[in-house]
Amino acid sequence: MIKVGIIGSTGYAGQELVRILLQHKEAEILMFGSQSYKDKKYYEAYRNMFKLVDNVCSDGSVEELAKEVDVIFTATPNGYCSSIINEDILSRTKVIDLSADFRIKDIDNYKEWYGIEHRSFSYVNEAVYGLPEINRELIKTARLIANPGCYPTCSILTLAPLLKENIIDKDSVIIDAKSGTSGAGRGAKVDNLYCEVNESMKAYGVGTHRHIPEIEQELAKAAGIPMYINFTPHLVPMNRGILVTAYASLNKAMTEEEVRDIYEAYYKNENFVRILPKGIFPETRWVEGSNYLDINIKIDPRTNKVIMIGAIDNLVKGAAGQAVQNMNIMFGLEENAGLNLIPLFP
Repeated sequence: MIKVGIIGSTGYAGQELVRILLQHKEAEILMFGSQSYKDKKYYEAYRNMFKLVDNVCSDGSVEELAKEVDVIFTATPNGYCSSIINEDILSRTKVIDLSADFRIKDIDNYKEWYGIEHRSFSYVNEAVYGLPEINRELIKTARLIANPGCYPTCSILTLAPLLKENIIDKDSVIIDAKSGTSGAGRGAKVDNLYCEVNESMKAYGVGTHRHIPEIEQELAKAAGIPMYINFTPHLVPMNRGILVTAYASLNKAMTEEEVRDIYEAYYKNENFVRILPKGIFPETRWVEGSNYLDINIKIDPRTNKVIMIGAIDNLVKGAAGQAVQNMNIMFGLEENAGLNLIPLFP
């Protein structure tokens, strides 16, 4: 039985970790960390957990927690994990960080985009970028996992096969992405109030979104050369889900079947990537509540472009589900343990 501690258990991603791990036969949550609900029952934060979780939230020492558990999930704001991580903790337990602290390998880049001084840069290169479909072998032996962001997860996996095969022009990539409001977290913000979000859609972080360097970094690894992309996220009035529509010019004329064959080959053995039948395009409603990524493509022969579309649940494959997927790999379990979550509909 894997003993688990969750720091930040009362945020949206933290609550999703609890929901998934409660159904995981090989894991037991020993600590529900929360500053805002300290000394309160966990179900006081999430009433859906009434009669399911009777534990009291704690904000106890991470050093002490590391002595008691096999893995710590940090579902915390950017800057927290880098401020507490040290060799004593990593010598005792594994850490899966859901923030951006260890995703970006260039420290100056991290400071520029996040406005935070990194406080444990010596662990940045050790941390494994936790995208199982790409870094599975590295994840197996890792002590510290940088769990990918939600937009990057969907964007990278939707584009990577064609970049690896040099099928698309690397300078032509445009990513148009849309997310539900849970992606902004549970904190009270005027821009996320019902009246501000309902019956509207808006672009935000235009040209400045913090996930840009993360996406560029990982797509550059796939392409083998530096990547610079246009990425524009949009806020959609729904609770969950991310839809990525990416565009790129083809390097040579190809049929839709030839491009589809590349995706099928790359993801044929993946538990959670579904290549949809021709003409059926991803929708967020068909992945909601699950760890699936749905992908499909369309060739536009008039413009010599390929349109790549991916959809995930931002809180599951884009956060907590992927974190549990990483945990399973790190501890030698079946990768889908606790993650056979059938998408919810309606």
